[in-house]
Amino acid sequence: CRRAPAPASSASLEELDTLLTLHRTETDTRMSEKRWFPLESNPEVMNVYVERLGWPTSQLAFTDIISTDDWALDMLPQPVRAVLLLFPIKELHEAVEKEQKERIDTSGQTVSPNLLFMKQSVGNACGTIALLHACCNAITTSGVSPVAGSWLARFYESAKGKSPDVIAELLEADQEIEETHESAAAEGQSAITDEDVNTHFIAFVQADGHLYEMDGRKPWPVNHGPCDADGILRSATAVIKQFMQLDPEEVRFTMVALTAPVTE
Repeated sequence: CRRAPAPASSASLEELDTLLTLHRTETDTRMSEKRWFPLESNPEVMNVYVERLGWPTSQLAFTDIISTDDWALDMLPQPVRAVLLLFPIKELHEAVEKEQKERIDTSGQTVSPNLLFMKQSVGNACGTIALLHACCNAITTSGVSPVAGSWLARFYESAKGKSPDVIAELLEADQEIEETHESAAAEGQSAITDEDVNTHFIAFVQADGHLYEMDGRKPWPVNHGPCDADGILRSATAVIKQFMQLDPEEVRFTMVALTAPVTE
């Protein structure tokens, strides 16, 4: 991974939004040459990161899911508003994703208009995108609001109602989020290297009675069926268990939930 040089000057989210709306014809977003350092699947690092962006971790914070078994899920504080999964990208997963895309292209799916979904156009930005998918959609489902005037509050207002491609370009062009991401990546326990990273973050969120998989590599959210606001943990981990069963010898899966804060 190599961090792209910072631009000579940075524009506000509002200015970037206006430029994109006026001058851009929306097409499928392709991965740019810009690459960030990978984010670690570490709730402590994630919570510091989103706090810097303006998320109130005193109301909802990230915590580890140590197993998909009931005993482990029962230990998590409630409510749960999102689940994040980090997994290794392999050919078998890509084959399943291809079948999934063909099925949706042919049969269609229900997608809530209340979802905020963005594509990934920056290499290794999947951790940040998963966190934004979790927090921005929790604003709708939980009533929790980012700190007034914060980066997250400004981003959310600029991104609402925009296409996944436009939101991706807003994120890619924003210097503040790039610098905050790099700071969070540097605080992880794993060594940062320049080698390609073959693991990927996705998020699961709930909206309007359905569970959605939010993966910035895909053209749209994936509807995984009915799910009420309080059922996201078990619905998401049921999908994750099916995903894990595709490669039962693989152990590099980690899960994190956005929940009420853990109390001692």
